[in-house]
Amino acid sequence: MFFTFNPHTFVLNLRFEVDSLSTYHAQKNVFSNYNMMEEIQSQSDNYRSSSSSASSPITKLPSSHFYYLRKPGSLRNPISFEDSPDWDDTDVELKVEEGRDTINAATTTASPSPSKLNSRSTSSSSPPPPSPPPPVARKISGASIVWKDLTVTIKGKRKYSDRVIKSSNGFALPGTITVIMGPAKSGKSTLLKALSGRLDDSAKVYGEVFVNGAKSSLHYGSYGFVGRKNTLIGSLTVREYLYYSALLQLPGFLCEKKSIVEDAILAMSLNDHANKLIGSHCCTKGLSKGEKRRITIARELITRPHLLFIDEPLYHLDSVSALLMMVTLKKLASNGLTLIFTIYQSSTEVFGLFDRICLLSNGNTLFFGETLACLQHFSNAGFPCPIMQSPSDHFLRAINTDFDRIISVCKNWQDDNGDLSSVNMDTAIAIRTLEETYRLSADVASVETMILRLTEREGPLLKSKGKASSVARIAVLTWRSFLIMSRELKYYWLRLILCMMLSLCIGTMFSGLGHSLLSVEMRVAAIFLFISFTSLLSVVGVPMQLKEVKVYACEDSNGHSGGFVFLMGQLLASIPFLFLISISSSLVFYFLVELRSEFSHLMYFVLNFFMCLLVNEGLMLVVVTILQDTFSSISTLVFIHIVMMLSAGYFRIRSALPRLVWMYPLSYITFHTFSIQGILENEYSGVSFAVGEMRTVSGYQALENVYDVSPNEHSKWKNLYILSFMAICYRVLVFLLLHICVKKNVSLFRFVCCKMKINVAQ
Repeated sequence: MFFTFNPHTFVLNLRFEVDSLSTYHAQKNVFSNYNMMEEIQSQSDNYRSSSSSASSPITKLPSSHFYYLRKPGSLRNPISFEDSPDWDDTDVELKVEEGRDTINAATTTASPSPSKLNSRSTSSSSPPPPSPPPPVARKISGASIVWKDLTVTIKGKRKYSDRVIKSSNGFALPGTITVIMGPAKSGKSTLLKALSGRLDDSAKVYGEVFVNGAKSSLHYGSYGFVGRKNTLIGSLTVREYLYYSALLQLPGFLCEKKSIVEDAILAMSLNDHANKLIGSHCCTKGLSKGEKRRITIARELITRPHLLFIDEPLYHLDSVSALLMMVTLKKLASNGLTLIFTIYQSSTEVFGLFDRICLLSNGNTLFFGETLACLQHFSNAGFPCPIMQSPSDHFLRAINTDFDRIISVCKNWQDDNGDLSSVNMDTAIAIRTLEETYRLSADVASVETMILRLTEREGPLLKSKGKASSVARIAVLTWRSFLIMSRELKYYWLRLILCMMLSLCIGTMFSGLGHSLLSVEMRVAAIFLFISFTSLLSVVGVPMQLKEVKVYACEDSNGHSGGFVFLMGQLLASIPFLFLISISSSLVFYFLVELRSEFSHLMYFVLNFFMCLLVNEGLMLVVVTILQDTFSSISTLVFIHIVMMLSAGYFRIRSALPRLVWMYPLSYITFHTFSIQGILENEYSGVSFAVGEMRTVSGYQALENVYDVSPNEHSKWKNLYILSFMAICYRVLVFLLLHICVKKNVSLFRFVCCKMKINVAQ
């Protein structure tokens, strides 16, 4: 509960109880230390004093009624537009330990040093401990970003206009948090992507973006971007995931990357969860949404960026997780990082931690400036923030046009005092009033002055940082994928068990056939069922394949991976697992059905089945990459396998199939056909069957009316080459689809759903 007061009649003198801090920290793990609590509390009290004095009547309450307690004299002045430092004043002091850079940097800001804060909390009788010698440090330039008259147009994005962002102006400084706030579809994410250079090719950007005063794009390693969705690998621990991410992102020695990972874990307060699995595993519960969100941010801190863009960092978080996230981000900003992120709405405590706010509605900038000035701006426009209401809720209530529906529903309702005045505000009028008030206010002139000051001379350029080599990234992805496969019991080991059980079932059903001419047809049926159904069982791995594609999409967008690197790593990691399935299932089936006992024929059977599984993996990747949905991918794969079974030449010999569609092209793109044909040629090539006492029938003649095979004794190798060629073709097709569907975020499933919604609406 928050109370209002008049700062002109009395001054708040609050004290901080040290013993309550330890209890609160143990319960919620929100505030890392006393210094951070004191700094956050001073900003929260700053906000409350400003909001209450701007929109509330004079109320005098004793200090004991307030929830937050603070020591006298710790109130810090809000950051003003004049606090924008010059390039020589925005240097970041980065501590170097053992010749390496760390993430935990210290900036030359106006906030008190930790030693001064600690000296306040100690008693006057005990002298402060001697300060350690200053660490060796080198200075790097802080990164600022300025956008001027920025306009973004995306065709078809809006019904009424293609302009998503309209002439937006603003800036972000080192060591501060700049928040882009607004209702849904107001252009928050579009503006964030425009500043970071993440817009699609269909978007057109007009205006200017300056980085450290120069017109230049952001290079790899100089910035980090965190999307809205948490794309993580649940079968890895936090430390393992970040370590593999560091191996993908950074060149250099392993010991340096380990230290960088530990710094990222410490910076995002993940020490207690470093050795825990990210996702649920067997009886182990995975991490919470807030912890997963902090992992995605820690992943981007590995390259030690100067700017960090985050799309909805508080997305789907509860109040405690949201506050902990904001405290962590505030600590990062105090270390010299430039933070820009979008947010829909926030609690009062979280709102008090923002430095600057950019308020958007339908692409128009309704306000840009400090959070405290935003409250005054709404008050000047005639929309003061009511008592007991969160500022972000009040802002969105005034500019969100969806509230007009509530007005139409509640217009005839009456409360105790008459009409429901809290819902009678016309949002269209409020938006026009706020926009006009901001255009005529002194805030616009302050923003223009600051933009001019930041762009009048260029600062240090942000250079691209080095990447790991392609060979190193392939090795890392191979080992990481192999580790994931070894831990995914539900998708990989279950598939192995099911294939062995299916082989056992088919083998026992067709056991004891003998080696007469009458057994040929039954063995063909057994081989067809074995190849067809074991290939069909591969659909249980679709969810895992989809996860790998999503992880690739996230890593590729951040420059950590690539299409060729991903495919090679996935292929090399899947080879041992597929070979394990092929050899275990083949041994069970081969001896139960009593196929030829020569070792060379057994190894050809294993190799043929392995290539069949490899082709099937490529087919799965093609379908998953196109559809990018679990249910639709499984349904499509089942349908494709059924069609391939029908055209494989068992139910009707391939030479007798209808030429249109079934023979050309289906029978020639069905891998079942070449796999079964090669196995039958391996089994019956050079074999003869006695018919009576004087006549013998060759294996080719025995199969003539059962399955279409070649009389050439070397044709089985030709079929094996065809399977290898099909496996390569599927991988090449996946490589092309990764650039078309994944990079451009195109999904056939989403496209069809959107078309169906449009038709239903019409």
